[in-house]
Amino acid sequence: MEGGSAVEVSAGRMSAAELPGAWFAAAWLKRLASLKVTLTIFALLGASVIYGYSTHGSSEWFLAAPLLAGGLNLAAAVLTNPVFRRQTALLTFHLALLALVILAAAGRLTYLTGQLELAEGEVFAGQLAQSESGPWHRLQLERAQFVNDGFTIRYEKGVRRAETRNAIRWMDDAGNEQYAVIGDNEPLVRHGYRFYTSFNKGFAPVFLWYPADGSTPRRGTIHLPSYPIHEYRQALDWTLPGTQLALWTMLQFDEVLLDPEQVSRFRLPERHTLVVRVGDIRQELVPGARMSLPQGVLVYERLSTWMGYTVFYDWTLPWLFVACMLAVASLAWHFWKKCAAQPWDQ
Repeated sequence: MEGGSAVEVSAGRMSAAELPGAWFAAAWLKRLASLKVTLTIFALLGASVIYGYSTHGSSEWFLAAPLLAGGLNLAAAVLTNPVFRRQTALLTFHLALLALVILAAAGRLTYLTGQLELAEGEVFAGQLAQSESGPWHRLQLERAQFVNDGFTIRYEKGVRRAETRNAIRWMDDAGNEQYAVIGDNEPLVRHGYRFYTSFNKGFAPVFLWYPADGSTPRRGTIHLPSYPIHEYRQALDWTLPGTQLALWTMLQFDEVLLDPEQVSRFRLPERHTLVVRVGDIRQELVPGARMSLPQGVLVYERLSTWMGYTVFYDWTLPWLFVACMLAVASLAWHFWKKCAAQPWDQ
């Protein structure tokens, strides 16, 4: 009996020692789950959204931090409120809501958006003209290479852009060449990156540059301002590769390429000249013409086109969709059970 009493006293002391720690944790969980904390988080989230739209700096953490705090607040509410353990549908809804909050925060920390331009026949090798991304984004654009094989664009009356169809090709992971046609709403999806065509496109003169020192000739393009947005400003300053020589180039043609009175398509002018000016030297070039300079010879080969693309990455999108569907289904289940508890005609 004395031995049994000793065990009981020892167990009682152990329970008494553990009780303050458990009570302290439960008290903090209840504080974290309070509606006052929820309202504070909503206010912080609203301020973060306003800050993100009013500044050009990085605001990913300003948005992710309130979302993560909201996830903790919701998780604490689920753990401390016994009603969730009694109602499976309500518990499922709040768990789906918790997943949405966490996924939204993860999306802001790992997303990427950007723009790029490719001339016809040019390969995308991973470089973006401009971009923004979350601090945890692992850049793998070099794995998403593809070739721009040209595009067609239809315009309605009034020069209103309709569908854009851009032919592209790429090598898959097995080394097989693949082909596709993408547009503004039909992306190329490679390694999680989604590439869409954009309204940004125009003309691209193709040049061949022969340096005077006998080094390897270089072929390249320049992208004139977007057409038809900048219809009357088809000029550009650029620098010859490997030199400090600045050139001014302007495209001239007399044709009406996009007639506002009828349906038309984006096309190259049938006849055109390219005005090239270097200092006091001015020369008009047609395809095949050359311009001799002290640094080398510039040959104008032909007029081509370039297309602007928008790239977007967010791995959370399919999971967000699943979480949304689960939240809607569980909430419908919850209200159906409540309504089914009583006759519908009362």
